[in-house]
Amino acid sequence: MNACIRAVVRTGLHHDLQVVGIRRGYAGMIDGDFWEMDAHSVSNIIQLGGTILQSARSEEFRTAEGRKMAYQQLKKRGIEGVVAIGGDGTFTGANIFMKEYSDIAFVGIPGTIDNDLYGTDFTIGYDTAINTAMNAIDNIKDTANAHNRLFFIEVMGRDAGFIALRSGIATGAEAVLIPESKTNIDRLIDTLEYNFNRKKTSSIVVVAEGDDAGGAFTIAEKVKQKFNHYDIRVTILGHIQRGGRPTCMERVLASRLGMEAVRALLQDMKGVMVGEQCRKIVYTPFENAIKHHQEINPILLEMVEILS
Repeated sequence: MNACIRAVVRTGLHHDLQVVGIRRGYAGMIDGDFWEMDAHSVSNIIQLGGTILQSARSEEFRTAEGRKMAYQQLKKRGIEGVVAIGGDGTFTGANIFMKEYSDIAFVGIPGTIDNDLYGTDFTIGYDTAINTAMNAIDNIKDTANAHNRLFFIEVMGRDAGFIALRSGIATGAEAVLIPESKTNIDRLIDTLEYNFNRKKTSSIVVVAEGDDAGGAFTIAEKVKQKFNHYDIRVTILGHIQRGGRPTCMERVLASRLGMEAVRALLQDMKGVMVGEQCRKIVYTPFENAIKHHQEINPILLEMVEILS
């Protein structure tokens, strides 16, 4: 998100706009936690993970009174347009706010490691998350191979399996379990049995945390009852996937979306999310971005089955 913030600030300054950062998202908007930003404010941040503006959940913004306070703070500061980086919750809040206060324009930028937002091929955070997961799984495979172990590795993805799917393909996992497809434990065991009989010295199963059969610990226990040829271990990657230095592709995507978000505001657009599809910039109304979700490419599922 820092690469995106940098692009928004510098594009705004390029067009002679006054740029103000809002710390802690909607919570900071209600509190008037504003930061007048210049080019120096975003120097040397493009390589940093996280966000220099920080983020926070705001229950108060869910109320009409909270949104009224936010509106008053924006008006007092003379803010006419807001670039909001986030996902469903962020865009839902912005959409409701604009229906109540139509004189302030919001343009959204997709920021979530889950990559499940409709209206863009990739979201900010996703590429870095899958590369982080891939590197971690590669390291675990060294241990798995050395000790004849079966590892169940749980990655983030409560409602979407995009992280599990691509990191699993990239690391040669024997199976990938995701919320979008029903998990058949018996079939999983058949796959592991087949690979064991082919003299494989280890196996890796990547599990999205929201899989219908349960998390990695639950699934590992079910498998262990019927398949104990390997020493079975479980690793939860957890929040390691949410941090770290952003990848090159991530920085370029975030920079482009940040620049295009400012241009959208200058063209009097509002209530839209800026995304990139087939390398072209597209604008998706908040209501569509919130209502729909990106679907798993069935070819990726087929790849797991064929290449494992």
